[in-house]
Amino acid sequence: MNTLINDGGPVYPTTTIASKEGDAIKFNVTHGITLRDYFAGQALAGMLANSSARGAWATYAEHSYAQADAMIAARIHQEDAK
Repeated sequence: MNTLINDGGPVYPTTTIASKEGDAIKFNVTHGITLRDYFAGQALAGMLANSSARGAWATYAEHSYAQADAMIAARIHQEDAK
């Protein structure tokens, strides 16, 4: 079963000129990492900053993404409350 995960969208999107022909300019948009990836990375850094942190890396990664999903859910809930 495929479950669509709300990734929060791109964090650092950039636009670059791909080509220019006369007056026509074509742009490329690079989305970079998602908000979910950014939140997970920040959560992972916090976990690993704890000097007593020991264990399997896969476990830290899973917990990091669980925390990221919780942060995105809280963000959506807060936006809906406005």
